[in-house]
Amino acid sequence: MILMTGTTIAQAIPIAISPILTRIYTPEDFGIYAIFLAISAIFGSISNARYELAIMLPKKDEDAINIFALGLILTSSISLLILVLIIIFIDYFVQTIGNEDIRIWLYFVPVAIFFTGFYKLLNYFNNRKKYYKDIKNTIIIKSIVLAIVQLSIGFIKTGATGLISGQIISNIFANVKLLNNIIKDKFLLSKVSKLKILALAKRYKDFPKYSMWAGLFNTLSNNLINILIPTIFSLTTLGFYSLVNRVLGMPSNLVGGAIGQVFYQTATKEKQQTGKAINTFNSTIKKLLIIGIPSFGVLFFIVEDLFAFVFGEDWRVAGVYAQLLIPVFFVRFVVGPLSMLNMVFLKNKNGLIFQFILLFSTVLVFVVSKYLFFSFENFLTLFSVSWIFVYTFFGMYLNKLKKGIT
Repeated sequence: MILMTGTTIAQAIPIAISPILTRIYTPEDFGIYAIFLAISAIFGSISNARYELAIMLPKKDEDAINIFALGLILTSSISLLILVLIIIFIDYFVQTIGNEDIRIWLYFVPVAIFFTGFYKLLNYFNNRKKYYKDIKNTIIIKSIVLAIVQLSIGFIKTGATGLISGQIISNIFANVKLLNNIIKDKFLLSKVSKLKILALAKRYKDFPKYSMWAGLFNTLSNNLINILIPTIFSLTTLGFYSLVNRVLGMPSNLVGGAIGQVFYQTATKEKQQTGKAINTFNSTIKKLLIIGIPSFGVLFFIVEDLFAFVFGEDWRVAGVYAQLLIPVFFVRFVVGPLSMLNMVFLKNKNGLIFQFILLFSTVLVFVVSKYLFFSFENFLTLFSVSWIFVYTFFGMYLNKLKKGIT
C-alpha cells in the first residue's frame, strides 16, 4: 500500500502534464524520444546481467551487498563499452535507425544505461530492507523532476531536447535517496570483497545465463516495436503510438510494478517456509483483477474521445490506437507482476522461453504486416491478439508453478 500510494501520486504527475507536452512537442519529437528510450531500455535490461534480482534471495545482508557491488561493476563496464561502440560506429547506427536527428542523442545512451541499471540495484536492495517509504518518495521525486525539466526546456527550445533531458536528469535524482540508505551503513560496505563477489556471481549464475536473456527478449518485445515502426510506417505514427504507451503504460507499469515488488518479497518468504507460494499468488491476483477490470473496462469505451479532449483533436488517432491496445495492457497488468514467481522458484529458463516466444510473435507480426501491406490499425490488432494469447498461456503456467509444481 505504501508503494502503491507513491506510484499513484507519481503517475498522476506525468499524466497531468501530458496535455501540455502534446501542445509544445510534435509527434515527431515524441517519436525521437521513443527511439532513445527504446535503445536505452534494450541495453539497460542487460546492464546488471539481471543480478539485481538475486539481491532479494540471500539470507545475509553481507551477501546482498556483494551482489549489489557485482551489479554496479557490470553496469559501469557495459555503459563504458556501449560508449566506445557508439563513438566508433556512430554513422552506422544512425544509418541503420534511419533518422539523422537521433545522432546527438546516441552519445547520451550510455549515461541513461548506467543510471537505469544503478537505479535497479538500489531499488531491489532498498526493497530487501523494506524501505518502502524511501522507494515511494524516490518515485515521486523522479516524476516531479521529469515534469519540471520536460516542461521548462520544452517552452524555450524546440525538438526532443526537453523530453530526453528530463528522462536522464530524473534518473540521476532518483538514485540519491536510495543510495544514501546504503552508503550510511559503513559496516555493511566493509563486507564487500572480491572473493565474495566472485563466489556469489557463480552461485547465482542462472540469472545471467537465463534471466538476462529473458529480460533482453522482454525488453526487445516491448521496445523493438519503437525502432521498427518508423521503418514500416512513419516517425509521426511512432509519436502517436508512444503517447499511448506513455499514458496507458505508465500507470500499469508503476502500480503493477509496486505490486510485483511486494509479491516477489512475500512469495520468497512463503516459498522458504512452505515450499509453495499459493497464498501470496492468490491474494495478489485478486488485487490485480479488482484494480484492473473496472479501470481498463471503463477506459476501453471512452479512450478515443478522452484522448481528443485531453491532448487535442490532432491526437484523436492516438485514442484509436489506445483502444486497440487496452486489452493487451490489461493482460500484462495482471500477469506481469506474477511473472516474478519464476525468480522465486529459480525457474529462469522457463521465463527465457516465454520471453523468446513473445519476441518471436512480435517479429512475426511485423513481417506479416510489412509484406501484406497492413495499415497500422490492422498491425495493432494482430499484435494485440498475439500478445494476449501468449500472456494468457504464461499465466496458466504460473498458476501451476505457485504450487511448487515444475
